[in-house]
Amino acid sequence: MTSIQQREQLQSQIWKIANEVRGAVDGWDFKQFVLGTLFYRFISENFTDYIEGGDDSIDYASLPDSVITPEIKDDAVKTKGYFIYPSQLFGNVVKTANTNPNLNTDLKAIFDSIESSANGYASEKNIKGLFADFDTTSTRLGNTVENKNSRLAAVLKGVEGLNFGNFEEHEIDLFGDAYEFLINNYAANAGKSGGEFFTPQNVSKLISQLAMHKQATVNKIYDPAAGSGSLLLQAKKQFEDRIIEDGFFGQEINHTTYNLARMNMFLHNINYDKFNIALGNTLTDPQFGDDKPFDAIVSNPPYIPKEDIAGLMTEVKDFEPINALDGGADGLDFYRAIVAEGRAWLKEGGWLFFEIGYDQGEALRTLLADFGYTEIGIRQDLAGLDRVAFGRYTGKKEGA
Repeated sequence: MTSIQQREQLQSQIWKIANEVRGAVDGWDFKQFVLGTLFYRFISENFTDYIEGGDDSIDYASLPDSVITPEIKDDAVKTKGYFIYPSQLFGNVVKTANTNPNLNTDLKAIFDSIESSANGYASEKNIKGLFADFDTTSTRLGNTVENKNSRLAAVLKGVEGLNFGNFEEHEIDLFGDAYEFLINNYAANAGKSGGEFFTPQNVSKLISQLAMHKQATVNKIYDPAAGSGSLLLQAKKQFEDRIIEDGFFGQEINHTTYNLARMNMFLHNINYDKFNIALGNTLTDPQFGDDKPFDAIVSNPPYIPKEDIAGLMTEVKDFEPINALDGGADGLDFYRAIVAEGRAWLKEGGWLFFEIGYDQGEALRTLLADFGYTEIGIRQDLAGLDRVAFGRYTGKKEGA
């Protein structure tokens, strides 16, 4: 199946799920339930593959929970970062979703169990709170338990019907595509572009291709405004045939998007010990000073001018902290900070890559030059608009 066919199939099936709960769940909230369910299905299947280890004689889903010994659980958590009992697997839960009177509370208990399985292990910080935005007991699903269960069952059954095959063999970023599709639809309804709130995949791919150009090895990649992790994941795709030794680092100010980024790492089979996504404001409280220098910094920072924020759709203004949208008077505040601080965070010869607003190309070219970056370039998107700015920092003083 081609990437176009895969994308069309995914979007059609997601919209079908949306129709099942139309009018019941606000669109902006609905995407959290779909993405959370996608993630739940993935980690269930991924964990099952790990336990079975390619042995056709083992059917993990059919085993009773009682066969799991402390040693089995301990070893699995050390390797995968979490543990899922057979009865907790997506496939087993969805079998009885339509008839389970305790579906919403059972799901909450399962998600709590998966997260708590990492307590005390090295993976704890990457697992804790992953399902925080998938609130199965929320009144947004309905005022009665029956209503909540009915809508949860519709989402579970819908995601069950998605024909993913092998996640890793897909031509598209399933999670990223689902995220883009959902946000674009709700943004379009308000006359906005979803690209204001995430990095479109074609732009992510362009930035990552530039970042990896002529580099034989990469040790660390950092995104100070990580969003849902699309730039880091595209970097992984561009570097599949080489080694990214220490992995992927990112920081995100929005709690919900921070959870999506961590989910996305797992969804793309990046193990917990190969990524580190932190929650917080990069400008006031950067988290990875001890992990520098980085080979490349990639970023889609806030670039919306302050005066334009008032015109954004209500759902976005309510969903996003103002710091995740506000680029200052001219939309360049975050760029100035990263360009200046990037010199200390990059290795000698390291690259800095940005997604930019359509009218910010020349301003970024000047800014990068003023701070001593070389090999500066601006690239356009498919519409011919400035979309990517980049430069290399060699460690030389300006004018040297």
